Amino acid sequence: MDAVVSILAVLAGIAGIAGSVLPAIPGPPLSWLGLLLLYFWGGTDGAGERMSLTLLLVWLGIVIVVCAVDYLIPMYFTKLTGGSRYASRGALAGLVIGLVFPPVGMIAGSFAGAFLAELIFASKTAGGALKSAFGSFLGFLAGTGLKLVTAGVMMYYIIVYL
Repeated sequence: MDAVVSILAVLAGIAGIAGSVLPAIPGPPLSWLGLLLLYFWGGTDGAGERMSLTLLLVWLGIVIVVCAVDYLIPMYFTKLTGGSRYASRGALAGLVIGLVFPPVGMIAGSFAGAFLAELIFASKTAGGALKSAFGSFLGFLAGTGLKLVTAGVMMYYIIVYL
């Protein structure tokens, strides 16, 4: 049973890292699930010490904050550069369409989606739409980076407590 739990924990960590980049997959919560599995099934570090409840709860708090901030960062960057809600929605649509050609398609799709949405729906000039698209793109990169770092560090703890 311990081997099965260890494999599931590692798979949850890997899925968490992948979900940090792919939309619709909750990256950091999946990584935290890997920590939770190891906590309940007695994961220990190299010195034989069990994972503490404090560590588990601190990471739960971090995951909750990261998930909330992940929705706020793109909106903040888009508003900062004068973009509308259309830029945020266009960036998400472009990201989903860009999944066909990862990772370049996701990045280019996010940028192009925000740009086209600002041009078509917000009736902005090309310069204004470009500025908004750049802000939306920076917000996407910041949110994705934050999730990747969070999931990556939790993967480190999953490996430590195997």
